[in-house]
Amino acid sequence: MLNGKFCTLACAVALGLSCSSASLASDSPFTRAYRDYQTSVQAGDVAEIESRAAAAYLLGQSIYAKDSLDLTNLALNWATALSGLSAQFPMTEDGKRHRSQAYRLYETALVVYVQHYGEQALELIDPLLGAGGSADEPKDAKRHLEHAIDIAERNDNSRLVADAKMAAFNTLSKTNLYTPKVRNYAFEAYDIYRQTLPENALVRVKATFIVGAIKFSQKQDNEAEALLLEVIKQFDVLDYTHPFALSAHAYLVELYERQDEREKSTRHCIAIGSMRPWSETQEQTPLFRVAPDYPMSYRKQHKNGWVQVDFTVDENGFVTNPVVIASQGGSLFERESLKTIKKWRYAPKFVDGKPSPAQTRTMLEYRID
Repeated sequence: MLNGKFCTLACAVALGLSCSSASLASDSPFTRAYRDYQTSVQAGDVAEIESRAAAAYLLGQSIYAKDSLDLTNLALNWATALSGLSAQFPMTEDGKRHRSQAYRLYETALVVYVQHYGEQALELIDPLLGAGGSADEPKDAKRHLEHAIDIAERNDNSRLVADAKMAAFNTLSKTNLYTPKVRNYAFEAYDIYRQTLPENALVRVKATFIVGAIKFSQKQDNEAEALLLEVIKQFDVLDYTHPFALSAHAYLVELYERQDEREKSTRHCIAIGSMRPWSETQEQTPLFRVAPDYPMSYRKQHKNGWVQVDFTVDENGFVTNPVVIASQGGSLFERESLKTIKKWRYAPKFVDGKPSPAQTRTMLEYRID
């Protein structure tokens, strides 16, 4: 069974306040707002958590000093909630606005934490990782994340080092600051998790997937295969299909197909098609496709065209019986299309819980730019 009790430091929600018991005991608007916030955290509704955290912080401003740890912790609660809300719709205007607002709160909290704890205190890691994950500018993200790594290393805390390095990889790998050093953060974090956590710890399994994906992209197929199979093994105990497991299956389909080991990829095609919870509308889904070669004689003539093909995806995800139903441009386009389609792999359609053959149609375009 997957062990989910481990999580990165940045995912923790700061619930504690150091205010006096007398102030919390009174049934003030702030006390009710903070109690509502705690209830929403237990319920797990992201939007509700954000609105309650905002209310508690805004009411707390009239109770606590601007540079107090109490108000700062309330700010961190709100920042964490905003980050969670932003992660649901990261590319929308609302998502960007939530992320920017979270970053400003993290920055404010860091100023107070440095005043109270010093620049190298472990207490800074949480807001530093939060600021790094919500910064609009990659250079700001890098500055905060590297500061968190430095603090963890200075305190000789290997688990915090791993959490900080994985957070840095997850953020910076999506920016123009992705370098071999950033890539190695993932490898280093994985090594620590592997040495310190059981194989079914969720953090370790996710790190295994990330390193497997990197090895796959580098075409280090033997290492990638072992890592991705380990991810699938750990997630197989669940009664639903985890997104990382689906991605691991998809990577392995492509890995085996590019090695021309088509039978090996069949298991993973079927696994994706049988995703749980199973859906009656689950159709055949393309997993591996190669582009057709452009006929050389047509290329020299700058000839464009297209070919529409009907075919069957069988119960193992193979393409069978491809037939040209319409085309434009010439017979060589048709011949190349039929040859190419047979190399594609699909997750098969499921009917009554079983993989079944299904008819599908696609169009291949040939265009000289």
